[in-house]
Amino acid sequence: MNRTEINKREHLSLITSESVGIGHPDKICDQISDKILTECLKEDKNSRVACEVFASNHLIVIGGEITTKAYVDAIRMAWDVLLPLGYNENDFTILSNINKQSLEISHHVNKKNSFGAGDIGIVYGYATNETKEYLPLPYILASKIMHKINTLTMQNKLQDANFDSKCQVTCFYNKDNKPVGIDSIIVSLQHKKKANLKKLFNDVKQKVILPIVASYDLNQDFSLNINNGGRFVVGGPFSDTGLTGRKLMVDTYGTIGHHGGGAFSGKDYTKVDRTGAYIARYVAKNMVAAGVADIMEVEMCYNIGSKYPCSININCFNTNKISMDKVYKIVNNVFNFDLSYIIKKFDMPNLPYSKYSLYGHFTEITCSKPWEKLDCVNTIKKYLHK
Repeated sequence: MNRTEINKREHLSLITSESVGIGHPDKICDQISDKILTECLKEDKNSRVACEVFASNHLIVIGGEITTKAYVDAIRMAWDVLLPLGYNENDFTILSNINKQSLEISHHVNKKNSFGAGDIGIVYGYATNETKEYLPLPYILASKIMHKINTLTMQNKLQDANFDSKCQVTCFYNKDNKPVGIDSIIVSLQHKKKANLKKLFNDVKQKVILPIVASYDLNQDFSLNINNGGRFVVGGPFSDTGLTGRKLMVDTYGTIGHHGGGAFSGKDYTKVDRTGAYIARYVAKNMVAAGVADIMEVEMCYNIGSKYPCSININCFNTNKISMDKVYKIVNNVFNFDLSYIIKKFDMPNLPYSKYSLYGHFTEITCSKPWEKLDCVNTIKKYLHK
């Protein structure tokens, strides 16, 4: 079905999601934060890290609180992110202002034989069966388009492209909240000064966008705009200020699921903003994959120092196949919300966090992620058949 036929249908709504590229200033900051975190944990599994990065024009500032036995050159880690993007050591002055974690926080976290939450926090996990990834269609399309553009740019297969980029995808949804097609795709792509823009834009369409859309068996007559605002030569921190944790919806569900407000990047596994959001996604995804509901959102709230969330709320948006009482019973019987258990189950002291800061923390575009496993589905189904 083409876009015109889809648009004639009644009760259609439009839902939009975005993703950003490897050279986006906010994502540069996320990558540096997670690079520092990963390196700390390589040498000291008990590292406590809350690392933030600010990038503006030719200045990058690394700050935050880190307590670790590891020796990590934070400035060198920043260059490890920047140099592959085409920058050189004359482009930035990098300052580090890292302090130790407050003792008033650490005594809440470091309990005998267990962990407590490092702060109060609200987190959300979301899943939908509208795609094989159990993620919203416009979100996964935008993420995959960005990943492919960046991959081809790295491989010099997108002539004249550069790394600061953004993609926005808008999809039609029917009255049952199911996606039925694509309305529009917008790409903003940094390019070299003397770029052949006609060829570059056609390559993006033919090598990236159309194949990805075809893999989801969707209409290909959507509206496509590439650099509708004109030339885009100056990018990254030279054109816009970057900050760790400012692309929250790009990191999660693309405007469709809720977000508790706490960022992930640069935070170690005792931070419930990260670990709580991961277990909430794990619960929602496994429950939806088991057929409990078409859509599920799990909200959890934590108190500082607590081993368990102080509340868990579940919303199935009226798509649940069983009563909500039974939904809660299954969740309480199948899943363990002890923070120490979650850290161990996901092997969180040993994860490559520097790979998670791009294309979303709940996609497996760049690497597998333990909270994306569907290893509880069979157990959930047994409860469904009781």
